Amino acid sequence: MTTAQTRTESQDVLDVQPTPLALLLLGREADPRSERGVECPGDLPSPSDPNLVARARAAKEKLGEKVFVLGHHYQRDEVIQFADVTGDSFKLAKDAAARPEAEYIVFCGVHFMAESADILTSDDQKVVLPDLAAGCSMADMATAEQVAECWDTLTDAGVAEQVVPVSYMNSSADIKAFTGKHGGTICTSSNAKRALDWAFEQGEKVLFLPDQHLGRNTAVRDMGLSLDDCVLYNPHKPNGGLTVEQLRAAKMILWRGHCSVHGRFSLESVEDVRARIPGVRVLVHPECKHEVVAAADEVGSTEYIIKALDAAPAGSKWAIGTELNLVRRLANAHPDKEVVFLDKTVCFCSTMNRIDLPHLVWALESLAEGSLVNRIQVDRETESFAKLALERMLALP
Repeated sequence: MTTAQTRTESQDVLDVQPTPLALLLLGREADPRSERGVECPGDLPSPSDPNLVARARAAKEKLGEKVFVLGHHYQRDEVIQFADVTGDSFKLAKDAAARPEAEYIVFCGVHFMAESADILTSDDQKVVLPDLAAGCSMADMATAEQVAECWDTLTDAGVAEQVVPVSYMNSSADIKAFTGKHGGTICTSSNAKRALDWAFEQGEKVLFLPDQHLGRNTAVRDMGLSLDDCVLYNPHKPNGGLTVEQLRAAKMILWRGHCSVHGRFSLESVEDVRARIPGVRVLVHPECKHEVVAAADEVGSTEYIIKALDAAPAGSKWAIGTELNLVRRLANAHPDKEVVFLDKTVCFCSTMNRIDLPHLVWALESLAEGSLVNRIQVDRETESFAKLALERMLALP
């Protein structure tokens, strides 16, 4: 290839216009067919506006007890400073339900989290997501149509009656509703083993949605099942890429989904940090790959990671395998300990980071002016079955 050809091709790449999908991901267009209803909210304040903090504080004070701001652990600090409570997705949804006097729940997180808050709060409360483009790649890896097709495959294989669905909290309201309708339960990364124990009391097999790694790690690491007991259902292949014999032999049918952040961590990441920092303890989230979890010193949910660092002795060294905003916050909170990000490559949760200070200011000021924006509302039937699945989780021993 000549230099001239290379230069021309480079110019062609630079001149490419964004596709409609790219515009949707950027939140600059609307798609009326989309479940997520992504659209630009209008004129946002400039991110360089030096008055953003003061504007957010003024709007929040004007709203008073009418607004309750939730901040997920993975949010950036500029947003977290305005959160009334922080936590993981389910804790925040429960916190919202415990504040019935708040007319507006502003959820600084991602779409499925806001859906869960809407399901658990009263009809009088309105859940707002500051940027509708703040989705979750993992949750979007399992659509209602794909899961319905999977159930048909299980039915044709003669195993559907033996299967109990267990869906991770990081799933859409539609998937939670499917789970509730088919006798299953929801789980978090904290109670996944309890949920699976319950499911195996109800049936012989589990369909675990949508995160394959949490399902595999819990089954193998915590419950003593083997990797051979697990099969991976790929929704993009006929019959999930599995034979009838494989489906009949499997105990865990894992959906082919993953977290784009936790999936980045590798065995090489663990080996590298151990070589660089003698005596380091590796602590990872169970959404990481199985080989990463097997090589780690400790494995646990976001809340577990926070408590482990709080309890760790001064002078201890930690490499944390979870989202970078939280790791940075933990490092700042524990100056007496060495806390590093497990991967040498910086990686934020890109969709979580869509909730920035300009979007939060815009949402709060709009509400303060009496304009309801970016409401997340789950339809009644979906809400009913999703709530059933959530209630089964709450009833777990």
